[in-house]
Amino acid sequence: MERLEKFVYWILTSKFRKAMVIGLTILAFFASLLMFPFEGVLARMLPGKSATTYSIYVDTPTGSSIAQTKQVTHCISDILREEKEILDISTFYKQGIPLDYAGLVKGSLMKQTENVAEMSINLTPIHEREEPSFLMTSRLRPILQAKCQSIIPGTIIKMIEQPSGPPTLAQIVLEVHGENIAKTRKISTEVANILAHTEDLVDVDIMSDDIFKKYKLIPNIEKIALQKLSIKQVNNILYLAFQGMEIATKNSENHALQIPIFLVLSDKTKRLKNNSLEALRSKLNALTLINRQGLTIPLTEVVDIVQVDSEPTIMHKDLDRMINVIAETDNVSQVYPLLDARATMQEYFSKEYNVTTAPISTYMFDLNLVDKKTGEKFLLRWDGEMKVTLDTFRDLGAAFIAALVLIFFLLVIYYKSFALSGIILGGSFLSLIGVILGHWVADLVTTQTFFLTATSLIGFIALMGISSRNSLLLIDYAKGLIDNQGMEKKRAIALASATRATPIFLTAVAIILGSALLASDPIFGGLGVALISGTVAAVFVSLLFVPVLMDNASAMMPQEDESLEEKSSKEQEK
Repeated sequence: MERLEKFVYWILTSKFRKAMVIGLTILAFFASLLMFPFEGVLARMLPGKSATTYSIYVDTPTGSSIAQTKQVTHCISDILREEKEILDISTFYKQGIPLDYAGLVKGSLMKQTENVAEMSINLTPIHEREEPSFLMTSRLRPILQAKCQSIIPGTIIKMIEQPSGPPTLAQIVLEVHGENIAKTRKISTEVANILAHTEDLVDVDIMSDDIFKKYKLIPNIEKIALQKLSIKQVNNILYLAFQGMEIATKNSENHALQIPIFLVLSDKTKRLKNNSLEALRSKLNALTLINRQGLTIPLTEVVDIVQVDSEPTIMHKDLDRMINVIAETDNVSQVYPLLDARATMQEYFSKEYNVTTAPISTYMFDLNLVDKKTGEKFLLRWDGEMKVTLDTFRDLGAAFIAALVLIFFLLVIYYKSFALSGIILGGSFLSLIGVILGHWVADLVTTQTFFLTATSLIGFIALMGISSRNSLLLIDYAKGLIDNQGMEKKRAIALASATRATPIFLTAVAIILGSALLASDPIFGGLGVALISGTVAAVFVSLLFVPVLMDNASAMMPQEDESLEEKSSKEQEK
């Protein structure tokens, strides 16, 4: 380590070289931070997870029949059968998949209409295929949507991956709050259109029922009485014609309760030729009733046909009416598409509304809309995995700051010097350079995007103790050389750097080898890369940057530039 000692001493003996080390370190720090706005390193809660299953949600327009929904699912099945990695496909009509991890908060249990279906896709084991499940869904999504969504106009096909972390409604959720339901629906449609035209956003959907025209069959009580019929007769034939009904019961020795017997017409008989009023009237004309006098009465004589609008479900959150607009990201960070979409929304809605932003202390991405004409207020609130990501990064950031403060005060108590404590803390914080650069390099050498995740920040917080230890070794050893051997400060710092380099290197090698197994893990890869690259940066910072700061700290040592021998000779001369 003699060369290292000479190299450090060579740096310390020149103000220019010390300034250059400080300048290059600060430049590297800010350059690494600029990788976030310039998208050199992308931040995300957790990366994609390669699983042995994923789901496909099919939503045909509200009011669609089960036959129309089956047309779409059959198209999807025909395409998926050509994939060798797919073992089997299970389709569930008018209901969600038996509750899974992804469906916990996605409303699968609430699906009970003919226009919805969910498909469960089971894949070969992970080690038997090269393509991860999240890359397969990314590849198949545009194919399925291009070929199958057009079968029934207005159909939405969504590819649902098993989440790596906590399940959310979607990666990006925008809640549109407002008391005026008509305007809220209009705003949600405009929001969905903006999200659909935002780069890297897919599977955009409005979680509200479509309003459509329907026919209501109302028994006319007066006409029923005049025709000598009963209301029960009319209701029974209507249920039988369009749905089916229980007509009797059966007793069984093996069952304690009676078994109901249902009478249901064939599917072809129940269906109308088309959706027109004439088709409905024709079917009702074919249905007749016999009154108490034995006369045959056509059903149209006692039933009124009224065309009405459907009544959509009204969603509430915290007692406020709202509509969710959801979107997924195609293997990218949620932050950048969100910022692009939010900027577009601010410009778009400013034509009709006064747009204001929420305080940073609450929901910093929210937009408040006030109608310029009526004064009605609406709120655009962001939620989903994106908000979980921001909350997690905020909480981990707070934990990191708390760790910094705690370490700083402990060092102040130990050294009784703010300067030394600041040097150790500064050196520890600069390990962030290695963390960010490590993720940038990992993204270059991997076939898929390597994100800075929550586990990466956990690794960075863990590095604080390792980096602090390196600086403590140097400072304690240098102070011992100066206090006990009377060595000149620059020489003591250089010797301390060279002497303590071996244990610092050995510690770094142990951490790197231990973290190498984590680096290849799909979930904890960020933690492994953060520990490896951060440790490498911490070594360089400890052996080059910290010595320069130690030399510049005038109050660091009790004997700064004079040795004990020089001071004793001066006292003898006096």
